[in-house]
Amino acid sequence: MTASEAAADMSRRATGLGWGILGVLAIVLLWEAYKFLGPAEGVVIGAVEGQTGSGVMILPRTHDRAMPHVWDMLARLFEPTSGGETPPLIATVAIAAVTTLGIAAVGWVLGVIVGGALALVMQRWQLLEWGLLPWIVVSQTVPLIAFAPVINAIGNQIDRGGTSWPQWLSVAVIASYLAFFPVAVGALRGLEAPDRIHVDLMRTYAVGYWSTLRHLRLPAAVPHLLPALRLAAANAVLGVVVAEVSIGMRGGIGRMLIQLAGQGSSDPAAPWGPIFGSIVLGLIAAGSVALIGVGLHRYRRGEATA
Repeated sequence: MTASEAAADMSRRATGLGWGILGVLAIVLLWEAYKFLGPAEGVVIGAVEGQTGSGVMILPRTHDRAMPHVWDMLARLFEPTSGGETPPLIATVAIAAVTTLGIAAVGWVLGVIVGGALALVMQRWQLLEWGLLPWIVVSQTVPLIAFAPVINAIGNQIDRGGTSWPQWLSVAVIASYLAFFPVAVGALRGLEAPDRIHVDLMRTYAVGYWSTLRHLRLPAAVPHLLPALRLAAANAVLGVVVAEVSIGMRGGIGRMLIQLAGQGSSDPAAPWGPIFGSIVLGLIAAGSVALIGVGLHRYRRGEATA
């Protein structure tokens, strides 16, 4: 990488960081502005006088129990998790986040393997692409909150059958269900990216399929694959959090979110701790994939956007 390319890359990263900070500040300002200007009981349409709970709420309530101030949420992170001598909320969130991140990493690896294998098969045989790709797309329409208990039940049956199947492995499989999709689509698009003239040139020299895959298709797939891997990492974190909520697995940030949400009426700022933790987890997971791109920098020119 030349000095000018390095400077351009640093400038692009700094610009992206600046826009990210501005985006966070904009959300904070919008939150506080609505809390200051919005009605305490929200906006409800179709309400019938004298009937509690009637109508449809189109804007949320703004009182402190429903919508705490941002600075109250941040201050709550450094207070005891559940009173007394319990650790600060931020420490409890960090411990739960490590558990969730570890399971998400396993799910991401599984998703990359399955998605990559599907992409290779679909690129090799177009008939399989015609048959598989629509079903891959349709698979993502299945609600994860309904799919998770099914996978957990299958895992329990396997465990009772004599083969060890811990509950966290079911959560990892559920995470891989979300992670494999962007990898399959991104890798397929990348493997089909080489120009026809380059493919024909390899055939002219009687280069076999595997050599063409290694020297032409895989390098051409890198600009498409890296954004797909980042999206898959974020999806894996989302899948783990939802699965922990759905099947009730303890120790992770999803279960912690449900527990603190149950105390939301008396401690409204507490549930935002694991919510912030989930957001940070997604950013860490997606950012970690950037380390893969460091060794592939020579192939990243013209990298596709996620």
